[in-house]
Amino acid sequence: MLDLPAYLARIALPLAPEPDAEGLATLQRAHRLAIPFENLDIPLGRGISLDPDAVFDKLVTRSRGGYCFEQNSLFLRALHAIGFDARPLLARVWLGQSEVPPKTHTLSLVTLDGQEWIADAGFGGSYTPPMPLIDGTEAATPDGARHRLRRDADHGWMLERHGHAETTDGRGSHDGWVPQYSFTEERVWPADLAMANHFAATVPGGRFTTHRIVSIVLPSGFASLTDRHYTRRNGERGSAGEITDARTYRMRLSLMFGLHLTVEEVDGLGLF
Repeated sequence: MLDLPAYLARIALPLAPEPDAEGLATLQRAHRLAIPFENLDIPLGRGISLDPDAVFDKLVTRSRGGYCFEQNSLFLRALHAIGFDARPLLARVWLGQSEVPPKTHTLSLVTLDGQEWIADAGFGGSYTPPMPLIDGTEAATPDGARHRLRRDADHGWMLERHGHAETTDGRGSHDGWVPQYSFTEERVWPADLAMANHFAATVPGGRFTTHRIVSIVLPSGFASLTDRHYTRRNGERGSAGEITDARTYRMRLSLMFGLHLTVEEVDGLGLF
């Protein structure tokens, strides 16, 4: 069973929110502000375990981050502990893709008073808010972006974003509505998540096996670190640059993302 008080302490919520739309938004927002997205265990050769105890130990007890399968696994367990009716979905991420991508992302489908919503505490490309599953619905986020859900003839549902490129991880940053990911409401089983997680964490040439990726949501923006390149925008203030040495990289991990890797771990990433 999830240690809910420890999870709430990790995301800086004094009390569990009510299992309603406002509570869903509060919980997801707190999670994204507190727990960074990161795939660093993959280049370190440790792999990604979806065992519930391992995920909790990593993201809560040891204050690390994780990528979508870890983040939304933990978030889904928290939703259940609070009393939400929720289940996982799988999605195809379209950022930077010219052909149909594989299902390498997971999110949650939450039912509130008979209405289905999507909630996502583990999308590393930008901040996506909880949204009712209604064709054409839109939502705004504190980073100034707008988000839209629409029916897609081939892929079920498509989530789109219209916002400043500096509040993303740099993929799909052209003007206008940018497809983020598509999904269907098909039931997803633990074996499906295990297979998708294994593929994402091991496929040669994949995003997570090629790059060292870290990001986190800021109160009015977003910060990302892809290999040596970082960007940060919060409100009207932004910065970007290349990190040129391991010491600076380790300091930025700590100060910007709350990740405290050892000197040996940073060396093991193979960036310098």
